[in-house]
Amino acid sequence: MKKLTFIYTLIALFSFSCSEDYLERGSLTQLAEGNFWQNEQDALLGINGIYEVLQDRVLYSGNLNGIAGLPQHDSFADNSFNNYKFEGPGNFVEGRADPSYGFFNSFWTALYRGIGRANNALVNIRNIPNENINQANKEALIGQVRFLRALFYFHLAVYFEDVPLIEEFQTLEESYVPKNNYSEIQAFINQELRDAAEVLPESYPETQFGYATKGAALSLLTRFELYNKNYEEVVRLTSEIMGLGYSLHPDYGQLFTENAEQSPEIVFSVRFIQDQSNNGETFSSTYLGIPKVNVQPMPNMVDAYLATDGLPISESPLYDPTDRRANRDPRLGHSVYFEGDIFLLYLNRPFRGNTATRFGLKKYVRNDVSAEGINPGAPGGQDFYVIRYADVLLMRAEALAETGQLAEVYDLLDQIRIRAGMPTVTEVNGTGLTPGELLDLVKLERRVELAFEGLRFFDVKRWAEVEEAYARAAADPVGPYNPEYRGRRSEVFALPLSELDANPNLVQNPLWN
Repeated sequence: MKKLTFIYTLIALFSFSCSEDYLERGSLTQLAEGNFWQNEQDALLGINGIYEVLQDRVLYSGNLNGIAGLPQHDSFADNSFNNYKFEGPGNFVEGRADPSYGFFNSFWTALYRGIGRANNALVNIRNIPNENINQANKEALIGQVRFLRALFYFHLAVYFEDVPLIEEFQTLEESYVPKNNYSEIQAFINQELRDAAEVLPESYPETQFGYATKGAALSLLTRFELYNKNYEEVVRLTSEIMGLGYSLHPDYGQLFTENAEQSPEIVFSVRFIQDQSNNGETFSSTYLGIPKVNVQPMPNMVDAYLATDGLPISESPLYDPTDRRANRDPRLGHSVYFEGDIFLLYLNRPFRGNTATRFGLKKYVRNDVSAEGINPGAPGGQDFYVIRYADVLLMRAEALAETGQLAEVYDLLDQIRIRAGMPTVTEVNGTGLTPGELLDLVKLERRVELAFEGLRFFDVKRWAEVEEAYARAAADPVGPYNPEYRGRRSEVFALPLSELDANPNLVQNPLWN
């Protein structure tokens, strides 16, 4: 059931009237002042308006032909090619972005729109009279708001680094604020998620699936602690998450379909519903003559998948260069279309290999009409999995390898491999690997397990391997595509020029001066 999505849309229509520019927004409370935020039901509706921001095209809805969303962020590295370069990643990787670039502004604006709604909700929920709301429920609702606010700031921290930290609802006159440094943003996100985890429930009734849980808060905190190389804390946090009842979905191929959206593997997802309007997501949409053109798997990504004997294709006797899909990790066939594959079932239409990379994106992408007769070119109803349990296991494996605690790393990797239908690390590589060798296997497993889920840039930036990723992309026979690594400019987004023009107290990141 996806009742949340209906509510997201409803609340967006009547409860939040805000500018696209966070510095120019008017009061978010004026529309409802005096007749809203009076009780628990109002608070729930208000929170739904924050969740609705996650459905923005530049956030988790993604796009078929427009500004790139988070599901497309593998194209900021070496996993996929953004053929429609105007969408964001293509021009950025080729070094043609500057502070006036529209992508930067759209991404920034959506994130601060969510923060503005969260700040407004916190003020109003806290002011609801105690007789109108159960206190435990009130705390849990506040926990959801703080989780969502931390999620928006997480993206600002990873992509922009030094940004304004706005914790309170602001009037226009109060909104001309300077940047805070990264350490201040880091401390804020850390505290938000820890406080949220203290009050959020471990689960909800099925009809409320999709709201933030304790596991979601702890897992996002784990992701951020890993990004900041706090490995011992990652180990501690993942121990707690592993006791919350999550498990791997048995079928990797089915996982990225609507049939598996409430799998115990899903820690937090952004929910969508398909109808006859333009309400749904577009990251699962595809053109009807060719698989999703704007996100094309790169050849070097295809080559990263191991052969079915657990060896790299450069070493395995099973690899056949004339049939690159044969005898390969099954996740490759679930994620990538090869020439001749049927990519539209209802038309029995084969992929002709007519993309720039010669491969088509299959993971998450619909291949048939819905039960209501809506074709795959229209917006869909596939939830996007922000965090899943496989990622939690791999984050733990990485932290253990980084700290030399090697014994458990084998088991964690083996769990992922076994679900995929691959031989275990123990079977193929033995148990005497060095920390560096195990860490390389963790990195590989993250790449193929989480392929095309928008996390590749996050990974290579954390590993200080963005330059290497650009080199792999540049070496691929894909044209015209010319990745240009420009040092830290390839790792940090510019503050939008429109924001600098509007706010005299906001200063550009020196990298972009």
